[in-house]
Amino acid sequence: MQIRWLGHSAFEITSDEDLKILIDPFISNNPVCPVTVEEVDADIICVTHGHSDHFGDAMEIANRTGAVIVANHEHSVFLSKQGLETVGMNIGGSIQIHNIKITMLNSNHSSDMDFIEEIGAGGSSCGYIIQLESGRKIYHSGDTGLFGDMKTVISDIYNPQIALLPIGDRYTMGPLEASMAVKWINPEIVIPMHYNTFPVIKQDPEEFARRVESINKETKVVILEPGEIYKE
Repeated sequence: MQIRWLGHSAFEITSDEDLKILIDPFISNNPVCPVTVEEVDADIICVTHGHSDHFGDAMEIANRTGAVIVANHEHSVFLSKQGLETVGMNIGGSIQIHNIKITMLNSNHSSDMDFIEEIGAGGSSCGYIIQLESGRKIYHSGDTGLFGDMKTVISDIYNPQIALLPIGDRYTMGPLEASMAVKWINPEIVIPMHYNTFPVIKQDPEEFARRVESINKETKVVILEPGEIYKE
């Protein structure tokens, strides 16, 4: 299994059976993304909410690769009308695609589709638990503030081994809140995301790492540069 950070909240997960899972594929307009849309492959695309820096190039990639897009019900309806294969779901539900189990979880954020001519309602924002063939679980929180489900539902019920959490502040958690999320979730590995893409979310990931170290020594912070890979 490997996780490649494409900058912002975009990740490419390669599963144990070599399936490609993209999450929030913000590629072409992402100033820190090291690859082009044409270089990205996918079997599954998960979208956390309707903002253009997360919905990104999902439709173009799905059109080219035939990937199925996993999204909330409202986005699924919109995508189906564009002729794309999509699986709609909602908070608390789980689906299985190609031996990958995907669970949709709550997040605290807005979700309207801001990339269409007139901003359209986008239902609820979300996070995902991606359970690979081995049983290894990856939690992508989506854009979110700190919220109590991290301490109870996400930690106690799902217990992910790897967490991908935003630290950019302003639109999401900052380093302080994200370090508390780590304490609550208690993953083996945490990878920070949603920072340094634009000046308004500039952060020092080493500060986040120091905060995590001070309150939860059991979790390893893996800081990636865009394009870098965490592998296990």
